[in-house]
Amino acid sequence: MDRLSTDQQVALLVRGCENVYTVDELKDRLSQGKRLRVKLGMDPTAPDLTLGHTVVLRKLRQFQDFGHKAVLIIGDYTAMIGDPTGRTKTRPILTEAEIKTNAATYLQQAGKVLDLDKDKLEVRYNSEWLNPMTCADVIKLMSEMTVARMLERDTFAKRQAEGREIFLHELLYPLMQARDSVAIQSDVELGGTDQTFNNLCGRDLQRNAGQPPQIVMVTPLLIGTDGKNKMSKSLGNYVAVTDPPGEMFGKVMRIPDDLMRNYFELLTDVPEEEITRLTGGSKINPRDAKETLAKTIIAQYHSAEAASAAAEEFRRVHGGGSTGLPDEIPDVSVPLEKMTDGKISPIDLITHCLEEKSRGEARRLVAERGVRLNGEVIEDPNTPIAVRSGDILQRGKRRFVRLRLP
Repeated sequence: MDRLSTDQQVALLVRGCENVYTVDELKDRLSQGKRLRVKLGMDPTAPDLTLGHTVVLRKLRQFQDFGHKAVLIIGDYTAMIGDPTGRTKTRPILTEAEIKTNAATYLQQAGKVLDLDKDKLEVRYNSEWLNPMTCADVIKLMSEMTVARMLERDTFAKRQAEGREIFLHELLYPLMQARDSVAIQSDVELGGTDQTFNNLCGRDLQRNAGQPPQIVMVTPLLIGTDGKNKMSKSLGNYVAVTDPPGEMFGKVMRIPDDLMRNYFELLTDVPEEEITRLTGGSKINPRDAKETLAKTIIAQYHSAEAASAAAEEFRRVHGGGSTGLPDEIPDVSVPLEKMTDGKISPIDLITHCLEEKSRGEARRLVAERGVRLNGEVIEDPNTPIAVRSGDILQRGKRRFVRLRLP
């Protein structure tokens, strides 16, 4: 790949990016033949990575493949503050033990995407340079940005408009993340669109430190399996990197058809022409295209054999066709008044969403193993089950409904 021209490299690197600050700067640095230091910061605020995290990890791997040095910043220090991005309230502060546990799993899972060779990957913890900072250092850091600039950030502006609290320690987060860029002298910083403000702050602090400002490349946020919100474990609309092949396959098969192009572009290396063929409204059945997507993703994180086995099992469980699901599945609303903490009684779910006339009949169906949720048999009528928008509830081989939560 390093034999490609600068223009060809730029074209591949910016594919799938929402914005680049700036393309001309990227082209200029690549043309100099310098080995770039490409930064990605990740706060270990949860133990598992989702496919949403892999969008930017895949971009980092692309830089590695072009011969550049990936610098993965584990935000063990900034995680104690918590990134306020997209939050309507202050994040809870994690303990040091929680952060260490999460960081260890992050590295293991990131290895499913990145080349872990020490010559190609540098792993740093930002406590290395943030922990020794004195009060005077913090004051100096804060003097590099005005309050007005900080409040331009959409998260803070929204909270201020709604009268919600903004704590002073949250204002430090963008500055500390920007300080990371100065510490490791990054040439490029990657992040999702929600990190644009933080990453651009890095450019400002680098200028102030006399360093060339880093190029900022932001990728779109992956929409979750519900088809509406950013993929998130807290929303239950996620596919985890560590999901078993069968579970991963079932989740991908539940995404709305109109998300397929987005998933192909952000999560796979399938050529653009093939993506257009699969998702461009041709004679290809959307179910078949979605199966190709699911198998491609599973092959990346497990194996081609595991992908084929998961597809076969999905067909066996659901019966018929390439997926067993009908072309048209009616949407039904889950009664929120019957839910507690995202869970609902199987009997309430069946009587309301499958329109069974009696609770006794619903219990009989469960006893006969006649109801499935996402292909899994509902076995206990008394244990509440978690449901999400997009889940498929099935009675027998003919009755299917897609659950929707308002």
